[in-house]
Amino acid sequence: MNVKPLADRVIVKSNDPEEKTQGSIIIPDTAKEKPQEGEIVAVGPGKISDAGSKVAMEVKKGDKVLYGKYSGTEVTIDGDEYLIMRESDILAVI
Repeated sequence: MNVKPLADRVIVKSNDPEEKTQGSIIIPDTAKEKPQEGEIVAVGPGKISDAGSKVAMEVKKGDKVLYGKYSGTEVTIDGDEYLIMRESDILAVI
């Protein structure tokens, strides 16, 4: 992948939604919820603060993260779907 996010943005590969529930009920495609967990595949350099200094990113490539349900912008790169979002949209690292 030749895409590099700018400022405090990250590119996340979403995990696939669950095919079955714990009770073995198969979930149809139309009823699947959007995943809220993924892995970071690229990280921007960090944003510039109002004072002019660079603020380092807290996440790094390879981190597994939780993010908000409607966070980010969906993009397709080389046939794969990714989310581009700000670091502040990430809720937790797992």
